[in-house]
Amino acid sequence: MEQGEQIPELRVTPDRYLPHRYAGASGDFNPIHIDGEFAQQVGLPSTILHGLYTMALVARANTAAAGGDPRSLRRLAVQFRGMGLPEKEIVVRGTVRAAGEGGTLVDTEAEQEGNRIVRNAEAELAI
Repeated sequence: MEQGEQIPELRVTPDRYLPHRYAGASGDFNPIHIDGEFAQQVGLPSTILHGLYTMALVARANTAAAGGDPRSLRRLAVQFRGMGLPEKEIVVRGTVRAAGEGGTLVDTEAEQEGNRIVRNAEAELAI
């Protein structure tokens, strides 16, 4: 990877039941993720995706760009800046900021319908 190079885009459309499955896997049963009526009562458009799910997509895109070995992802820092919704495509994009013998830094973001739900993410890859 070279400075300025784009990593391959990751495009994922979470199905309507993904928040339920993720709640079971993560133990985070906050009703804003699994109860549509509750989510609307607190002012949300519908249930929303778990932030850590969107972070996992950023990790997945960077790991894939590094050849697929999860051990290649040394560090990941993200800023959550928006709500992700089920049944709408999420696109993860990244650009190599620096590449050298010490590793590769990739600036990454995740967007959904023009809303950048993860911004200022930085992945350090061992490649």
